[in-house]
Amino acid sequence: MHFENENLDSIKQEKEFEITLRSMLAQDESRNISENIQWGFQRKFEKGDIFKKYKNFMGYSCVDGEIVVVPEQAEVVRKIFGLYLQGLTLGQIKMYLESMDIKTVTGKDQWDTTTIQKMLKNEKYMGDTLLQKTFAEDFMTGKKVKNNGQRTQYFVSESHPALVTAEVFGRVQEEMAKRSRVVHHEDGTVSPSDSKYNGKYLLGNLLACGDCGASYRRRTERGKVVWRCATRIEKGKELCATSPTINDEWIKRKLADLFVSEVYDENIVMEKVVSISIHHNHLVIKIKSDENHMIISY
Repeated sequence: MHFENENLDSIKQEKEFEITLRSMLAQDESRNISENIQWGFQRKFEKGDIFKKYKNFMGYSCVDGEIVVVPEQAEVVRKIFGLYLQGLTLGQIKMYLESMDIKTVTGKDQWDTTTIQKMLKNEKYMGDTLLQKTFAEDFMTGKKVKNNGQRTQYFVSESHPALVTAEVFGRVQEEMAKRSRVVHHEDGTVSPSDSKYNGKYLLGNLLACGDCGASYRRRTERGKVVWRCATRIEKGKELCATSPTINDEWIKRKLADLFVSEVYDENIVMEKVVSISIHHNHLVIKIKSDENHMIISY
């Protein structure tokens, strides 16, 4: 191992101490820089200053340091909120947008239901900003984690132009909560999924269909335990066309691998997992301590 600038050779024993000392000094310098940056961010948060980085943010752009509305994209955002309140599922909204040749903010033809869900949950669309949702846990790696109370958060009202009203945003949040455990019926109505399928098994409380939003039920088919969308079980694939059947043993193995455990541990999953969204070719696992989602293909 060589440091060309200092011409140090770590192979030579007499230089090892010098290399160690320089590494410690460099680490201290990195820590000081990180702390200074965090201090600067904290002062900005306290003043209500928001980061105006709205690149690839549907509905907004940043011009000369100011957040401005992109009219065409703003209409798409309002349409998505409106369609959801009309009763459309995330999958149906996705199909509508694609059928109307409406492109994503990055210009793609195909939409992702997870992206739509994040838009519906984003407080920025009602003109407010929640600051310090994440923070750097390790100054060496810079890895960011979700702020679950470890740091002070700051809510800035009317920080920029709203695309939907607070009333509409609130109704959408209520609707999303209601749909978390429902079955969709052929006549367009919904009803709560039978609790007996969810209360006994932890996965029944975590698994949800990425297409229609219904919960998943535990079943035994051909001697194997599997999980299937409640809407598809009760009403058929006409109302939920893309939901896959998930093998119980397979998903437990994946969860064990995810948390570096030799066997599936329900207590660990209960502690760490918020929800598991089932899509036609992948799972989206929301972790309590992480802003990001884990995606597992199958």
